[in-house]
Amino acid sequence: MQSLLENLEQQEAASILETFPNPRTGRNYLITHLCSEFTSVCPKTGQPDFATISVEYVPNAECLELKSLKLYFFSFRNKGIFYEAVINQILDDLVAACKPLKMTVTGDFNVRGGFSSLITASYPQE
Repeated sequence: MQSLLENLEQQEAASILETFPNPRTGRNYLITHLCSEFTSVCPKTGQPDFATISVEYVPNAECLELKSLKLYFFSFRNKGIFYEAVINQILDDLVAACKPLKMTVTGDFNVRGGFSSLITASYPQE
């Protein structure tokens, strides 16, 4: 369960996100952003976790601004969080920021202890 402090920190990180008006409302099109330098921290071992994060979405009225997305991703650098939690948190925060028609966030986490992990979360939930 998230503590009050962690919840406040996440709200502050999510407030970094900026949007701009969709230049082609009325047309469904897919936007894909890839971040190959995502880093968070394993809450069990304290070791860094590295991943490529993919954000695919069909915008509604707003699109995500990339510099703010980069800074948002950087906010996880020193955060102890499990893979599953980080991908779902990213999805929740990005959906709240830009209110897309649909969105999928995928984390392709590097090998650790002989395992690589691929975590995917989608909105709307099917």
